[in-house]
Amino acid sequence: MSGRTLVAGVGNVFLRDDAFGVEVVRLLAERPVPDGVQVKDFGIRGVHLAYDLLDGCDLFVLVDAAERGEAPGTVSVIEVEVPEALPIPGPDAGPVIDAHSLTPDGIFALLGSLGGRPGRSLLVACEPADVSAGMGLTGPVQEAVPHAVRTVEEILTGETVSA
Repeated sequence: MSGRTLVAGVGNVFLRDDAFGVEVVRLLAERPVPDGVQVKDFGIRGVHLAYDLLDGCDLFVLVDAAERGEAPGTVSVIEVEVPEALPIPGPDAGPVIDAHSLTPDGIFALLGSLGGRPGRSLLVACEPADVSAGMGLTGPVQEAVPHAVRTVEEILTGETVSA
């Protein structure tokens, strides 16, 4: 075990509610966190995130907008199992990943394909209302940001959080 915890926000600030994870970690970065915790904004750099995770961590908390069929602004905590490494496709299979459109599933799949195995992995997800081109979170998602900040803080301090 590395003793390291990584809280990573991902999302595209030019796609409205997709910026949720970026906004949550921006606020978290202004607050005190326990020793050994890194809070980072990865934006649309999911590949960089996967490579960062190859350094190992005991706890990985990914913060992102994710459509789950809930009401917009609903925050969920999901325990994630990193998939086993898959065989590398042949040269005629086309692109393996699109570096600028990695979903949470895509980030975990890439990490698994690289052989990365963080300790416990959690996704703090918010149901988006609008991920079309534009800047600024919609009302329900903006209102969910403080709840998500508290949720991540509870995870980091070991308070009970349903997963």
